[in-house]
Amino acid sequence: MKLEERPYADPQAAARKIVELATAIEPVQDGRIYIELINAPFLFTLRGSAREFGAGLACAIKQGWLWKHESGTYVKLMPPGKDLLVR
Repeated sequence: MKLEERPYADPQAAARKIVELATAIEPVQDGRIYIELINAPFLFTLRGSAREFGAGLACAIKQGWLWKHESGTYVKLMPPGKDLLVR
C-alpha cells in the first residue's frame, strides 16, 4: 500500500478517527474507555498501523480531545469546546 493510500498517515486524521471510535463506546466507571476498545478496531478493522495509532492518540491528547491515564490502560473524552469531528 502506498503512503498516499494510508488514510491515517496524517496524525490529525488518525486523531479524529480515534475520537470518533471513542465516542461510539459506552464509558464505564468514571468515564473510562479502555484503550483496547479503541485500538482493536483501529488496527484490525480500519487497518491502521500501530505507529499511526500512537501518533493519532498523541495528537488527540495534545489537542485536549482525550486524556490518557498514566497506566495507558484507558482514556477519557474531554469536554469539547468545539465539534471535534468536523474537518
